[in-house]
Amino acid sequence: MAGSCNAPPQLVPTNPPILPSSSTLPKSPTPQRRIWIKPPAPKKRQHGKNVSRWDERKLVGFVDYDKGERRVSIEIAGVRKDEISARHRLRVEGSRWQKDWKLSEVVDQVMMLNHWEDIDGVLNRWAGRFARRNFPLLIREITNTGSLDHAIHVFRWMKNQQHYCPRSGIYNMLISLHARHNRTDEARGLFFEMQKRRCKPDTESYNALINAHGRVGQWRWALNIMEDMLQAGLPPSRTTYNNLISACGSGGHWKEALEICKKMTENGVGPDLVTHNIVLSAFKRGAQYSKALAYFDLMKETNIFPDTITFNIVIHCLVKLGQFGKAVDIFNSMREASAKCRPDIVTFTCIIHAYSLCGQIDNCKAVFDMILAEGLKPNIVAYNALLGAYASNGMHEDALTIFHSLKQAGIKPDVVSYTSLLNAYGRSGQPGKAKEVFEMMKKNSLKPNIVSYNALIDAYGSSGLLAEAVEVLQAMEKDGLQADIVSISTLLAACGRCGQIVNIDSVLSAARSRGIKLNTVAYNSAIGSYMSVGEYDKAVSLYRSMRESNVKPDSITFNILINGSSKLGKYAESLEFLDKMMDLNIPFSKEVYSSLIHSYSKQGQLTNAESIFNMMKGTGCSPDVITYTSMIHAYSAAGQWKKAWELFNDMEGSNIQPDPIICSSVIEALNMGCQPEKVIQLAELMREKHIPFNSSSSFGVIYACSMLRDWRAANIVIEHMETSFSLISVGLLNQLLHFLGKSGKIETMLKVYYKIVSSHSNVSLVTHSILLKNLLAAGRWRMYIEVLQWMEDAGIQPTLYMYRSVLSYAWRDNSMEYVNLIHEKMSKATRIKTKQNYRSVF
Repeated sequence: MAGSCNAPPQLVPTNPPILPSSSTLPKSPTPQRRIWIKPPAPKKRQHGKNVSRWDERKLVGFVDYDKGERRVSIEIAGVRKDEISARHRLRVEGSRWQKDWKLSEVVDQVMMLNHWEDIDGVLNRWAGRFARRNFPLLIREITNTGSLDHAIHVFRWMKNQQHYCPRSGIYNMLISLHARHNRTDEARGLFFEMQKRRCKPDTESYNALINAHGRVGQWRWALNIMEDMLQAGLPPSRTTYNNLISACGSGGHWKEALEICKKMTENGVGPDLVTHNIVLSAFKRGAQYSKALAYFDLMKETNIFPDTITFNIVIHCLVKLGQFGKAVDIFNSMREASAKCRPDIVTFTCIIHAYSLCGQIDNCKAVFDMILAEGLKPNIVAYNALLGAYASNGMHEDALTIFHSLKQAGIKPDVVSYTSLLNAYGRSGQPGKAKEVFEMMKKNSLKPNIVSYNALIDAYGSSGLLAEAVEVLQAMEKDGLQADIVSISTLLAACGRCGQIVNIDSVLSAARSRGIKLNTVAYNSAIGSYMSVGEYDKAVSLYRSMRESNVKPDSITFNILINGSSKLGKYAESLEFLDKMMDLNIPFSKEVYSSLIHSYSKQGQLTNAESIFNMMKGTGCSPDVITYTSMIHAYSAAGQWKKAWELFNDMEGSNIQPDPIICSSVIEALNMGCQPEKVIQLAELMREKHIPFNSSSSFGVIYACSMLRDWRAANIVIEHMETSFSLISVGLLNQLLHFLGKSGKIETMLKVYYKIVSSHSNVSLVTHSILLKNLLAAGRWRMYIEVLQWMEDAGIQPTLYMYRSVLSYAWRDNSMEYVNLIHEKMSKATRIKTKQNYRSVF
């Protein structure tokens, strides 16, 4: 039987080679083969006879040098033919069908059969069945394989043998095997059966039964079994307490687990490392992460040293509490050369999840590469963790690469894998691709769960495809899955994006009809949707309903109310929500601070805005780029460019990276304060940090260049804008052309115009009017006529005024060829205009 020992002994060659008697091995050795076995154990003297260790496990190896193959197996002799009683030995020797197999050979023969095949026939040919001492060994080896069906069949055969004697050890192994397969009722039936056969349960029997109930979360049953154990006069062992603590902890009942741990100590049974790990796991399952860390600190004061399992639980709790730095520190300490506990695949997976929550996706991939570098094989959980990291940021290409790598590694993707890939496409705005992944999941015989359907609903809802999102919800309910609060919240958020008031009411009505009670997240989605479509009264009414339903609002709720009220011009109402938030002792978030600053700045209350900003820093809540943007907007509105500039520099000193929005706000404040030099300085900083120019910042920089008449700086900005011409508004492009034309930079103006046209931007009649006006002012009338031809080629009909404006220039230079051409174009334009007027009348 194939297998391995906990500490395999050193294998030495024997000469001549000795062949095992297993039928699976070659019948005779060849010069190319070598057999490596453990030398037989020394024989013991017992009652004057040499008796071998019949129940000893031996590690046997086989090497084929020709084929480059090796095989290692565990061999157990058992009671053989020579050791059974004489009458049975004569019976065995008289039949050629009876085999003197070793016990390990019998196990191999049984395991090669399916449980519905003739297992009894194989066992009835075994000579060792006449020795009852073989039965516990047989059950032990069968249960070690983990095959419940084979164990049940072999046990049924054993009970039909005359030499079978019920023993607690046999029942204990079978109860433990049923516990591993979560077959609690069958395990309990075996416990009662052994008592009916007058086989008294021992401590191990009770432990196995407690473990069976604990694995399925029946912790009250486990407590009752321990009471029965005490009544039977059996003192609980450390394993008993550990199984009982595990039973309570598996269901998240950490208080009961802690009480049992205290009782364990009071009864003189000291906890070991396994006990501490089980208690920590109970805290983790009960979401008591702070208590788990406190317990870990107490544990370190004892003489019990933590192992990898302990550190894995602690890292998980730190990640849940958002203490990512401490989690990574423990991980790094485990990877040190002198560390006693090395990280395993669970440790690496926890760290991948931690970096994913921090948004550090590059580090997620780096940790995954560490798994391969450490010689560990990533499992499906590790792959799914990296897939989820990419999915949360909409990195669909990287997610697809990992998905293919998973399959290439020989691992079959599960529902979580497909759902993560689906979510990656949904977050990147590709609902069609998300639907393809969803269908692929079903084609591969995987049934989508509620998370999969919600991810697809979100994919459609995020793209504003509300009708398709509702269809997915209906399909989900047809498949027998009821919509949950996540489905409703997702649809409510989609309604807000689509700006459809009626659908918001419909979704809320659908939630009520299905008996789904809105939680804080769902109320926030609905209130935010109402605010986004300008339905202030409905949003406030829903907030009141939220309070009446005893659903506690959070900082997100009040941020939506304050920000929404401010955007709708209800500044006084926004400050009333601030008072309600303070009455409920809800801590301010960065978003709330930013909304308050924006509200005060809109009312011209700069002092209050500054007070909120300073209070934010005083409470230890570090301002982010959004908060700084709100405060700079406030300074800009108040005309205080110096404070806006100082605040921007303060943000740079705090290692907060600026974005295009805050840069455009600072540029606006500086231009209003007539500080074009600082605008150019800021533009240079944006180029160094590769911050893209948006429409507002581009116009602001060009305006500053015109004030300084710094054409070189203007050209640099224009070159920086070239890649984003298609994204810039037509108004800004027109202003850019007008600025260059008024500055006399005709060639630069034409160059920018060529690039605008090549970028497929929407060039209108107004754009051409600006270009023609500046060309005529510069005396470039021939280029003027060429541009008129470009307009016709692009399907834009020049006006009669445009032709009349250039006609005098052609007469003045006596260019009759151009005069005739212009007259021809004017006649054509007149005919086109006449036709248009005729159609408009009739």
